[in-house]
Amino acid sequence: MDLPTQAKGLYRPEFEHDACGVAFVVDMHGRRSHDIVEMGLQALCNLEHRGASGAEANTGDGAGILLQIPDLFYRESVNFDLPEPGRYATGIAFLPQDRSERAATTEQIAAVAASQEMEVAGWREVPVNADDLGASAVGVMPYMAQMFVTCSDAPSDAMALERRAFVLRKSLERSLPNLYFPSLSCRTIVYKGMLTAPQVRPFFSDLADERVDSALALVHSRFSTNTFPSWPLAHPYRYVAHNGEINTLAGNRNWMRAREALLSSDLIPGDLEQIFPIITPGASDAARFDEVLELLHRACRPL
Repeated sequence: MDLPTQAKGLYRPEFEHDACGVAFVVDMHGRRSHDIVEMGLQALCNLEHRGASGAEANTGDGAGILLQIPDLFYRESVNFDLPEPGRYATGIAFLPQDRSERAATTEQIAAVAASQEMEVAGWREVPVNADDLGASAVGVMPYMAQMFVTCSDAPSDAMALERRAFVLRKSLERSLPNLYFPSLSCRTIVYKGMLTAPQVRPFFSDLADERVDSALALVHSRFSTNTFPSWPLAHPYRYVAHNGEINTLAGNRNWMRAREALLSSDLIPGDLEQIFPIITPGASDAARFDEVLELLHRACRPL
């Protein structure tokens, strides 16, 4: 889907304003349960009035949920071995619907991963039910498959693996324009799409499984303004779900681009140029903020 960024007719992108809905449910003692997932989804449905839809009431601007990785559920859902929790990263990939193009993309993913001393342990088809979605959402819907990756040299801590997965994801998305990962992490997983709030649970049947447990749930119902609806621009992102707009967006974007030549890190592996530009062209203000926050945190700055 084309995302207009320039003035057209009476449309002026600089005059757009946000009114999204966001909620967070957490067990203060870190106890994981499916109840937290259900409460997060209920909170999301309660935010339906904060989201938006077009002429088709069943085509939403976007909605989703971020959870901790339900290791037992994934372990019992794949036909290949997984290392212990924290030793693999996983995320849902938005892939081309065309079978041959999708096969070529997954081959390229494996090659890029191998070049970074990582291995694609396997793929899992993400079961989805699009029966309730409007034609506009279905027309641009990606094919969804879950990737599991490991490191041949097995990093000693989870954050080291997070950094490796971060570089892999950024370099993949920079080299493969038809690919997008809502998340790729050894800690969290994001289920999102061009959906209305009530559509998230029936669309992703994983979320109804009792084995899907988490101690936290971050949810978002989108009212898109300065960018048009699309599957990748739904929230949550990797770290944030955002309600509002950033008034200093243009200045922050320009400063970030200017600073890229000065960036260096002993913690983030490889040549940093493979993850540039840090800010994805055409992304929303929340997506841009999330990308910079992720970079800073990966470089060991505390949230």
